[in-house]
Amino acid sequence: MPSDVHPNRSPHAFVSPAADVSTTAIIGAGVRVWDGSRVEAGAVVSDDTLVGRGVTIGAGVAVGERCKIQNAALVYGPAVVGAGVFVGPGAVLTNDNVPRAVNPDGSIKDLSDWAPEPVVVDEGASIGAGAICVAPVRIGKWAMVAAGAVVTRDVPDHALVAGVPARLIAWVGRTGARLVRMDGDRLTCPDTGDRFRLTTAGDEIEVVR
Repeated sequence: MPSDVHPNRSPHAFVSPAADVSTTAIIGAGVRVWDGSRVEAGAVVSDDTLVGRGVTIGAGVAVGERCKIQNAALVYGPAVVGAGVFVGPGAVLTNDNVPRAVNPDGSIKDLSDWAPEPVVVDEGASIGAGAICVAPVRIGKWAMVAAGAVVTRDVPDHALVAGVPARLIAWVGRTGARLVRMDGDRLTCPDTGDRFRLTTAGDEIEVVR
């Protein structure tokens, strides 16, 4: 396809002929977009990111480098997905926590009647299969959202959350392994040896490696 048709697409990206990618979307080097996926206007998909089959990357979404967006995931704008993030099959990042098809007078809502809000997923985090993140929320660095969870509030760095609504059940390291309590407020990752400290409130951890 001539380069002037998709001026924002790296020549080193692969886009399936069966995908629908806007000419205003920015597609980085090494990106792969597979069959039936849609990347809408103004979206950015950064280098070496995989977009599986049947994925929607909504208008204005920003996806960082080296991400995996698995089959049938729906990522609605203006979501921000950091580097190295995993979005599992069928996961949904919404943009409206009070959705309505019509206004109180019965007229159909249009873009002037609501303001989309983002889900922000920080570096290294993972969203499990079928999980739903209800905007506006932030998923912290290296956090994990279990399959099928419904996230309605911010998730701290390195937290593992599960359930409906999602609740903190453990802390995890960069490999996904659960952290091990050493003594008092200290935890460690059995895989990397990274060390952490619980905050006084016990609802966040700090890296001390």
